[in-house]
Amino acid sequence: MIRTASAVWNGSGKEGNGHLSTQSGVLNQTQYSFSSRFENGIGTNPEELVAAAHSGCFTMKLSFVLGEAGFTPTSLETSCSITFENGVVSKSHLVVTGVVPGISKEKFEECVKNAEQNCPISKLLNAAISSEAVLA
Repeated sequence: MIRTASAVWNGSGKEGNGHLSTQSGVLNQTQYSFSSRFENGIGTNPEELVAAAHSGCFTMKLSFVLGEAGFTPTSLETSCSITFENGVVSKSHLVVTGVVPGISKEKFEECVKNAEQNCPISKLLNAAISSEAVLA
């Protein structure tokens, strides 16, 4: 399976602007710029998209890991914080809250660690990856 996305940039790094599009059409000429990346401008940025990708991939992987362990989650909610410093994505921190009937805190944390280490986006990133598990 191959998934695609594209970026178009016009102008200099600071004054220019661009847009991102994805194969699915979810992003369709979505604006990004220096302002949306390094300030509080309107539009998206690569780090925000990496955070979305990592939280989504990790959460789905955790659902599979829990299923393999004999548990069906009622809900899993994950936030991801990407640290971008000195021109490098250096950290990704995941915080997951799960409602998983019948699971112990220890087993949930074990499953979270498995998903953290084995989701495809975690394996892609060359960054320190950490996670927190909250069982609701």
